[in-house]
Amino acid sequence: MRKTYDKAFKAKIALEALRGEKTLQEIAIAYGVHPNMVRQWKALLLENAVSIFEKSGKETSAEAEAERRQDELYLQVGKLQVENDFLKKKYRQLSGSEPTR
Repeated sequence: MRKTYDKAFKAKIALEALRGEKTLQEIAIAYGVHPNMVRQWKALLLENAVSIFEKSGKETSAEAEAERRQDELYLQVGKLQVENDFLKKKYRQLSGSEPTR
């Protein structure tokens, strides 16, 4: 069975590896993980370190815009469904039969 590690544990090990006070092998033995995992977590920390200093306002405004657009689309779909149901009902009243597709 595959082990899973939480984010805090990975960050702790990656930071310790980044400090360079111990070798990757020593860190791996101390925490009971494979040295390749320590290497991967260290590399992942280095790759994503830049995102820590990005402004979160950009993400928030983009998410808000996407949510607003999604709400508009749901509203439009709802209106079209109401119109479609109304037209089907009127067609049945006028023609006396179900509409064909």
